[in-house]
Amino acid sequence: MQANRKDHIFFTGVSVFLLPFIVVFALTGQWVYLLLPFVFFLFYIGWQSFSFVYLLLIASIPWSTEIYFGDSMAMDFPDELLMLLASALFIATLFYLKGNSKLIDWRHPLLWLAGLHFAWIILTASFSTNFIISLKYTLAKGWYIIAFLLFPLLFIQNKIQIKRIALLFSISLFVITLVILAKHAMDDFLFMRINNAVTPFFRNHVNYSAMLVCSLPLWFAMYRLNNDNGILKKWIIVVIIIILGALIFAFSRGAWLAIITGAIAYILIRYKILWQTFVAGILLTTAFIFWLKSEDRYLGFAHDFKTTIFHTDFKEHLAATYQLKDVSTAERFNRWIAAVRMVPEAPLVGVGPGTFTNNYKSFSIPAFKTWVSDNEEKSTVHNYFLLLITEQGWPGLFFFLLLLTAVFYYAQCFFHRLQDLFYKEMILAVASIMVMIITLNFLSDLIETDKIGSLFFTCIASLIIAGRQVKKEAVQVVD
Repeated sequence: MQANRKDHIFFTGVSVFLLPFIVVFALTGQWVYLLLPFVFFLFYIGWQSFSFVYLLLIASIPWSTEIYFGDSMAMDFPDELLMLLASALFIATLFYLKGNSKLIDWRHPLLWLAGLHFAWIILTASFSTNFIISLKYTLAKGWYIIAFLLFPLLFIQNKIQIKRIALLFSISLFVITLVILAKHAMDDFLFMRINNAVTPFFRNHVNYSAMLVCSLPLWFAMYRLNNDNGILKKWIIVVIIIILGALIFAFSRGAWLAIITGAIAYILIRYKILWQTFVAGILLTTAFIFWLKSEDRYLGFAHDFKTTIFHTDFKEHLAATYQLKDVSTAERFNRWIAAVRMVPEAPLVGVGPGTFTNNYKSFSIPAFKTWVSDNEEKSTVHNYFLLLITEQGWPGLFFFLLLLTAVFYYAQCFFHRLQDLFYKEMILAVASIMVMIITLNFLSDLIETDKIGSLFFTCIASLIIAGRQVKKEAVQVVD
């Protein structure tokens, strides 16, 4: 009798709690109001177990889709909602479970550099040419950093947790890869149909292939760490082959290049020249840009407007690429030149985070105009480093490059100091993924997306966690 009374009270309480949300949904027709009570329930569950929310977030990333609320508001659902939840849990922890915050080494240089990078974003947003857009950008960047960099540092303490996260993400992405391959197979794996196959989970084949290629180092690490299980290793080989096949049919040149640079990262870190090579690459790239700009040498790469078209056949697409007759390549030149010409206008603070699209067209040159220069999809510069310097000025780019240099420095340092094979393989995977991300972002702007931005900050968090193991091994040696 008493149990029935408790059930009745509980049911009544839940009903009273849900009723206002149902009424608002009925009046507005906005289904998002039906999600809010579940967010509260998830917050309660997450307060009991941080790892549950984080695992749910990690598993949801490959499956999330972009949902628009009007013309100016969009959200990646459900992962961005879970990012907000993770951020709320983290902030609540700082206030109500202050002891937990001691689990984070706030003095770690990677956290300081990430904080400096974010602080500059906040500053440049206040000088933006469109404050509302920059504010949205800054808020989104904030919950990316909290959810993927800071939040996992509260509870990830051992190998089992790390394995569970890597395996959950990898399997989730692999399952959706099989779904996309099946959809694409029904269209005979045609190049012109790949974007249809990846929707609604990915915006386009570039986002899909970028995330897919970044999963390869994880599968490779699993293969190397499973020395005692021959059957499992064979299955991992099958998975890797399927992923490579999926990358071929994703038709993304940037992802193919990322496979090569990711493999090179394995060699560079073993020879202790990873971060040094990165710095040298920055200097050479900077020198090349100045050489192109001096005496207007870049004008020699202007294309013929009439012959620069989109090719539906991939062989023609590749041929047009190296002939500079592919519309996507030509339009990249158009955006890159506009970006370089924008820099002198606001060299210190840029035009504002997220506002490149609103500002670049007046800086483009008619000789580089293409059939898609009207930019109806409102895409950006297709080079993340140029995007940073135009939107956040020279300091914004410098702070980001400083963060990347530190990432590669610590990856190289930890790899050669660690004795535990698991953590050494984890470092190799992290370094390879970060090099892949950099490669992809020379041709795209993916760090602001949920698919790649999540991996970027997770890799930094992984290095900080690996640093804890370095300290443990150092103490054991002393003892």
